[in-house]
Amino acid sequence: MKLAKLGDGPEIFHTIQGEGPSAGCPAVFVRASRCNLHCVWCDTDHTWNFEGTPWPHEKDAVAGYAKHRKSDVTFGLAPAEVARLILAFACPRVVITGGEPLLQEAEFLEMIRHIRAEMPECVFEVETNATRIPSPAFAEAVDQFNVSPKLTNSGVTESLRLNEAALRHFAQSPKAGFKFVVAHPADLVEIQSLRGRFEIPHTRILLMPEGRTSTELDRNAPWLAETCRDLGFRFCDRLHIRLWGDRRGV
Repeated sequence: MKLAKLGDGPEIFHTIQGEGPSAGCPAVFVRASRCNLHCVWCDTDHTWNFEGTPWPHEKDAVAGYAKHRKSDVTFGLAPAEVARLILAFACPRVVITGGEPLLQEAEFLEMIRHIRAEMPECVFEVETNATRIPSPAFAEAVDQFNVSPKLTNSGVTESLRLNEAALRHFAQSPKAGFKFVVAHPADLVEIQSLRGRFEIPHTRILLMPEGRTSTELDRNAPWLAETCRDLGFRFCDRLHIRLWGDRRGV
């Protein structure tokens, strides 16, 4: 399976879940490489923004930034070995993130089965952009789907970022929570439109302030919290940004 690379090994690390329904819980993160979307603000662009690809990114304006050499940011490993590395942390919560994990669904399902054989109580979360429907076997094996449909501000065309069948699948699944990062009031209009179009229960929508520093989060958090109160959505801060800033592997 193809994982993102961190230092000399795969991007697997023990931390605190920073956002979503289980924010605050200790968890082991494993980051898949490869994504079928290319959001201009993506903070894990090392999983897809490779040399030779045409996609723009907001970091293009930063001096010294360049697209990644695929071999420098990818780590190949068998699912059983990934499971072994995760089990070494003895933490009963695993967050499968990316990239887009559902591009490697079969490999992650094998990994889950290896871990469950040793740690039956382990809880598995999957972060997904909701452009693919999980297989019945994968949907059964996963305890929680953290669904993040991309908005217009991602720079990705609607035909690529919105899969109607997949969004309806997740909207009907009690395992799925929908989380959106909000920077501007216009984002709320789009979120409300998606909620109505795909019949997403408002109680399963989480809104998070946009920002890569605590100062930036504070700029959006107060008005967004008040909006959540008034509309019945759940407000969720971004704890990992508060604790460690915009850093990888923590």
